[in-house]
Amino acid sequence: MIQQYEKIARPRRLPDEIAEKLAGDINSGVLKPGGKLPTEHDLSLAFGVARTVVREAIAQLKYEGLIQSKQGVGAFISDPNQKSVFRIGSSCFKKRKELAMVLQLQTSNLAAAAALAATNRTHNDLQLMAELHDKIIKSPIPSSYELAEDILDRSRSFYLSIAKASGNIHFLDIIRMINSRLNEHLRSVAVKNIMATDITLIHNELTCIHENIIHSNQEGSRLATRDHFEKSTERLLARADEKDV
Repeated sequence: MIQQYEKIARPRRLPDEIAEKLAGDINSGVLKPGGKLPTEHDLSLAFGVARTVVREAIAQLKYEGLIQSKQGVGAFISDPNQKSVFRIGSSCFKKRKELAMVLQLQTSNLAAAAALAATNRTHNDLQLMAELHDKIIKSPIPSSYELAEDILDRSRSFYLSIAKASGNIHFLDIIRMINSRLNEHLRSVAVKNIMATDITLIHNELTCIHENIIHSNQEGSRLATRDHFEKSTERLLARADEKDV
């Protein structure tokens, strides 16, 4: 039998650290909207890293909408008042308060999606939801990291089935985006959270959501979903110390 070991936390990547430093300068006003970002060459010298590392950091800032590139001219700091794309940047996962706001956004969207799913769900939606719910309930007790990871993935599939059943594609897109970012930054914390939680609590909370949707109870579905995610958020934040985040 193979000895069970706790997963080793991965060290932070240089592009992530550089992107965070530049994002901090942008958000604090050191780098002002409309101003030109230093060149890749200058940044590579300033940080003492290869230009490829700086290039990847700049790509992250572009994705997060913090800078814009102008062909043949360079990269410029974006005006936050003119942002047309909503994204959750990696900096949102660095502080407990900001992390809580991301999780509150997830909670509100899923609760609203569940309320819509209670009346908009189709027979196929209910069938898929039932299959996913059944897989969660029949999962073995998460006594190892791998088993807890399996429950996390099954739970997220269940949540996405609810978003799909809402009939509103925008809920599905937003929840997918939030899940992707949470998965990227907090997966190990979420898995450990499941391992430290009485699994019957999770089963009961998800069953309550499922039954309210089956019985077309809009308010019950909304409240049950909010209750589940608020409790999950409390459990997660209690474990999301600086080492994990």
